[in-house]
Amino acid sequence: MKPAVGSHVVDTRKGRVGVVMGYEGPYVQLRPYGGGREWDCAPDAVRPATLAERLRAATAYENARSRGEVL
Repeated sequence: MKPAVGSHVVDTRKGRVGVVMGYEGPYVQLRPYGGGREWDCAPDAVRPATLAERLRAATAYENARSRGEVL
């Protein structure tokens, strides 16, 4: 699977939702919802995020932000 840059996917090995930032060699580069440090993921370990997963990631980010944990 080669998801489009900007799409939301799930890293199935880590169980994390990420936004596709680009490609480096054989890897998909992902960034956490709301920003943060990118990580590399094998293309066979990503799948499209469901609406529920995207909402869960957005809610977790907003909750952390409201507690001052994220800028």
